Amino acid sequence: MTNPGVSRRNFVAAASIGAAAICASSLVGASSTIPSSAGQKLNVKSGPKMKGLPKGFLWGTATSGHQTEGSNINADSWVLENVKPTMFSQRSGDACASYSRYEEDAALAASLGFNCQRLSLEWSRIEPVEGFFSIAELDHYARVLEACHRHNLAPMVTFNHYTVPRWFAARGGFEVADGADLFARFAERTTQRLGDLFAVATTFNEPNIARQLHWIPTVRRAKPIIDAMIAASAKAVGSDRFGTVIFSDPNVAEAIMLDAHAKAYQAIKAGPGTFPVGVSLAIMDEQGVGPSNLVAAKQREVYEPWLRAAAQSDFVGVQTYSRELVGSEGNLAPEPGVELTTMGYEYYPEALGATIRYAAKATGKPVYVTENGVATPDDTRRIDFIDRSLLQVQSCLDEGIDVRGYVHWSLLDNYEWHRGLEPKFGLVAVDPQTFARTPKPSAYHLGSIAQRNRV
Repeated sequence: MTNPGVSRRNFVAAASIGAAAICASSLVGASSTIPSSAGQKLNVKSGPKMKGLPKGFLWGTATSGHQTEGSNINADSWVLENVKPTMFSQRSGDACASYSRYEEDAALAASLGFNCQRLSLEWSRIEPVEGFFSIAELDHYARVLEACHRHNLAPMVTFNHYTVPRWFAARGGFEVADGADLFARFAERTTQRLGDLFAVATTFNEPNIARQLHWIPTVRRAKPIIDAMIAASAKAVGSDRFGTVIFSDPNVAEAIMLDAHAKAYQAIKAGPGTFPVGVSLAIMDEQGVGPSNLVAAKQREVYEPWLRAAAQSDFVGVQTYSRELVGSEGNLAPEPGVELTTMGYEYYPEALGATIRYAAKATGKPVYVTENGVATPDDTRRIDFIDRSLLQVQSCLDEGIDVRGYVHWSLLDNYEWHRGLEPKFGLVAVDPQTFARTPKPSAYHLGSIAQRNRV
């Protein structure tokens, strides 16, 4: 049983003018051709004179373990996908088979022109049973990270991208106080083995997700089926509880996750390697409608606790997909007639500039755009979205904001949680049967910008 009324970002990330052309040639004022996914030549005209970005700026694409690796059977999400009732329209199954194709994915990203790859470490693989840390799985992730280095991709590592081990969920997840210590132990053990291979690290991917969900009317209406799914999952693992990141009670879990971040930050920094450690947040461009709008209240609830945590870390990761209109009773539907993405939220790339400014001002820390992208089957719209989003990044840099990287979601068309394989966020198409990778024109477009380090 599924609830089609809840979109991906409104369900798991709840995040959060004509386009100015970006030249596809390294020669300003010239036309060039770039290969399309079908092998034909795509003619792209140059735009206005490009501006150089700071030296060392990271250009990358993002993936996450559960969404790409496949067969992640020890994760809480695997349980959620396989019980009845469930919110999930499909099981993750083999996903993109990236667990065994990581070398191919790294080589592909590098060939497109990127110098960074964001990926996650699956806690459920590394510690499949409480207290047992798999040397074989740590060795596997060492090989994944070494492949990134071999292809000159700086690994941006996420310690938790939503999923937790089923044993951790069965004991209450982050709704039990010592969940913070267990997560910090995982971060410490993993860093001891892998830290020398990290370039950038985040503890959590969008830990403010549960707060976000509470502001979304469609999610509130789906609470009965969510509760039934959680109850079925608890029964499936032989427990009276099942604590997940996405569906946790933020009034209980938030303080424990903040503690987990602080403890994991210290554990990671104490380990081998020298690299910045931060936290990535789902941030929408919150725009008030009417004099009694609740934007300030929403920001205090959804963002400020984690922005304070980011201010005590090395950087803040910004993950933005759209804007949110907020009225006197909470979130409003998009205005009639606006263009919507496959996920049902507004096509609004200009949101990125507002969220970068907000996060930078609130934390006083450097900013990495750790996710930005659009779900659409029309790759020309993806190219337009990229161009307009990058103009926002350039504008923030021009204002003196310390933006250090742009990571696009996602490298691959991957498993998008309750929506399964339907949404297409990827720069690269993936055949669900053969797992063959086929770059889209947008992959070459963004890759050429990355190679020039110019917007």
